[in-house]
Amino acid sequence: MQSFKILSPFFNKHRRFASFTRSLCSLNSSSHYDNLILIEEKGSSRTVILNRPHVLNALTTPMGIFLHKLYKSWERDPTVDLVVIKGNGRAFCSGGDVVQLYQLINEGRVEECKECFRTFYSFMYLLGTYLKPHVAILDGITMGGGAGISVHGSYRVATDKTVFGVPEVLIGFHPDAGASYYLSRLPGYLGEYLALTGDTLTGEEMFACGLATHYSLSTKLPVIETQLSTSARKDFSVVETFLARYSHPRSPNSSSVLHRMEMLNKCFGHGTVEEIIAALEVEAARSKDKWFISTMKKLRAAPPLSLKVSLRSIREGRFQTLEQCLAREYQMTLQAITRQISNDFSEGVRARLVDKCFAPKWDPSCMEKVSEDMVDAYFSALSAYEPELEFVCELPRS
Repeated sequence: MQSFKILSPFFNKHRRFASFTRSLCSLNSSSHYDNLILIEEKGSSRTVILNRPHVLNALTTPMGIFLHKLYKSWERDPTVDLVVIKGNGRAFCSGGDVVQLYQLINEGRVEECKECFRTFYSFMYLLGTYLKPHVAILDGITMGGGAGISVHGSYRVATDKTVFGVPEVLIGFHPDAGASYYLSRLPGYLGEYLALTGDTLTGEEMFACGLATHYSLSTKLPVIETQLSTSARKDFSVVETFLARYSHPRSPNSSSVLHRMEMLNKCFGHGTVEEIIAALEVEAARSKDKWFISTMKKLRAAPPLSLKVSLRSIREGRFQTLEQCLAREYQMTLQAITRQISNDFSEGVRARLVDKCFAPKWDPSCMEKVSEDMVDAYFSALSAYEPELEFVCELPRS
């Protein structure tokens, strides 16, 4: 598995040298958020606990606003050295509350949806440029936006309970929350595979491919958290050394997709979705391998427009900064929620999460009906009347 570990240093960069700053926002009382986010203060460390276990800690706009204010306040606070985030229950975070967004769209409250995405994309940029050590403990389900509020930080601890995925395509959306940035930097074409199929990774696989910086058994976390909070330091190297001392990675099992990288790259390295599916068909017919067959079925069941848009997004992300990826993903997101090109996002949420009939009616219904103009529209600039996603830079960082 050494071939996968060599890419992890990219994700280990803390981006603490980035020349970005953000304005300080006064911290409101946390009383309104007490049932959504819990805060633990131990010495110079602060621990955020996402507290919506009944919905797998799905994120809402108020949670995003509060997190943004907390993190900005802590970054400027000289008494805070370290920030830790984790989830209550069997999930770290399942992502944004898309059912709530679906309801807002159906009620014509699209501007509130836009505010939600602006809030979280801005927070993910803040996390990606954070000046203090940040440790995300991914002890459970980590999906979509849950990856966005963890992967962009300096340290991610995966466990034997971690289930990681970017399933947005399966609901007629596209991998967002900075996914086009980190997926495009995974080994080979693993990012394209995860984005188009919605397949999941274990904690062992996350560490092996570089998405997680450290790995530990879930049962060891209480000791790690206690020691981490009592020995908090602003020095990234000290935190890195501490986490490495408690990290005991295991190799992915024999059925892991990481053991299929040669064939995965051969299929998903093609330039179009049609070519990827054709390559899978050829390999499935030749080898009768169940992996090729199941992967091909996943792509055929997914919304054609989302597949094409998502593939292009990952490919463009390879040559863009986190800021550029988030800004572009915001443009794409507005197209999805305003339904000017397709209703696939609302249809996907309805079929899979609301009615749970699992029989979405995608429009366009097949690859042949997806025009280049449709795909291009997702990547076009916002109208003059639509405010762009802003990243405030005030002072240079050294």
